[in-house]
Amino acid sequence: MPLSRSITSVAPGVEELRVKDRSGAYRAFYFTKLATVVLIFHAFEKKTAKTPPHEIELARKRLKEML
Repeated sequence: MPLSRSITSVAPGVEELRVKDRSGAYRAFYFTKLATVVLIFHAFEKKTAKTPPHEIELARKRLKEML
């Protein structure tokens, strides 16, 4: 998988940054509205193969609050 990919289940234009090391796997959701602005609005430790639904819902809520 690439280090970053689109995650439209949160919202159109949202990307997921994927980081993995010896201590675990981590995800950060970000949104780029302008070329000079990156909004990182949710990050969590990944413990399962599929992103848990509560993480998707929390990300949607945070993005809505920030926009």
